[in-house]
This record gives sequence, C-alpha cells and structure tokens, in this order.
Amino acid sequence: MYVVETENLTRIYGSGAAQVTALDHVSLHVDTGEFVAVMGPSGCGKSTLLHLIGGLDRPDEGMVRIDGQDLSALNDDSLTDLRRERIGFIFQFFNLIPTLDALDNTALPLVLGGMKPAEAQSRAADWLEKLEVADRKSHRPDELSGGQRQRVAIARALVTEPSLILADEPTGNLDSSAAGDFATLLRETVDRWGRSILLVTHDPRISSYADRILQMKDGRITEETRNNIDRKAVVVEDHHA
Repeated sequence: MYVVETENLTRIYGSGAAQVTALDHVSLHVDTGEFVAVMGPSGCGKSTLLHLIGGLDRPDEGMVRIDGQDLSALNDDSLTDLRRERIGFIFQFFNLIPTLDALDNTALPLVLGGMKPAEAQSRAADWLEKLEVADRKSHRPDELSGGQRQRVAIARALVTEPSLILADEPTGNLDSSAAGDFATLLRETVDRWGRSILLVTHDPRISSYADRILQMKDGRITEETRNNIDRKAVVVEDHHA
C-alpha cells in the first residue's frame, strides 16, 4: 500500500472564458520511506497538487488516498483528524508562531489534537533533541538562526509521527548553503525515521536529494526521473524511539 496515491486528479478554477485547469488528470504515488520531488515552472500546478493531497482543497475529479484512505469519503472533521495525525506540513516561511518558543511551536499540533500540554511538550522535546536544537527550546523564532528555525519546523512536522511530510517550496527564501542544509535534513528524515516526503520545489539542487523527480507542465506530469541515492550508511530508527 502506498503512503500517497492519486488517480486522475483534476482541479479547475473559474468558468467560461476564465476557466483554468490547474491540474489535469494527475496520477502518482509515493511509497513508504520515499522522497519524491515535484518540479516545474510557476503556475504548472505544483502547489495545487500539494493542497489536494494534503486535504486543504477538494478536487473536481479524481481521487487521493493517504495510507489507503480515500479523502473524498471523509467529512470535514474526519479530514482534519487525518491531516493532523498522518500528514506533517513544512511551508516556505516555516510559519512558526512568533509568540511561542521552539518547544511550544513544536508541541502545537499535538495540543490542537487534544493531547495534554505536558505530554505534548515532552514529545516535542524529544524531537527537538533529535533535530539537535533542544538547547534552543525556550527561544522564540526571532531569537533563532535560519538553520535553527528549519530544524524546529521539521520537528513540528514530525511530532505527530505522520507517515507523510508535504513540503511546499521550503527552501524558496533560503540562500544556497542554508537550502543545502535543509535538503540534507529532509533526506535524513526519510533515511533515519522512515518517513515519506513529497516536496514541491523549483530548485534542481534540492530535488537532487530526492529518490524520484516528477516534472510538471500545464497541470500534467510530463516526465519522471530517478536519482541514485547512496544509502550505505543509513540506519532506520523506530518512529517512536
């Protein structure tokens, strides 16, 4: 069973002469522990694809399955629960809450899901430790370096133990050195913790860290290539270790 599977996914905006087909019958899959990058020019449908897979928008046609669950069969509450429990999101500007410290930013998805704050903070502290920013847990985002904010954003995405990470142009506002560091962290997320990642990017340097690259144009997937990733030194840890 794939972590993500789409069939003939289609999204149309507007009507009549103003109608735009943002996605045109897109079918893809992401396997367990696989890193897939989606590339293409602005307006090709990359972000629309990510929003549909993440349950942030509904398709006009086609289907999305997450861990075998058809999203179209879920009401809004059930979709929210699935999104919170099975999907971690990483955004371009990380979207950390400026008034919360790193620990509470990381714990936030758990607290929103109903977990007691003390338990949520304990789990958040574990992930900050794994991402090597535990010493900054009491600092707010404006007190963190760009690299530290990256790590907190990844910790927050992983804290609910999701099977899938969706990353929407997460390196778009980073310089080349910081972008490379971030891509290395994403690769580690796959190799050490067995997560699956679907990344939207315009940067070929970042996509080189992925197992597969899907090229999009005019709402369609036009090409697929596979990278040769060296996994010789990889040790996969238990998700709850």
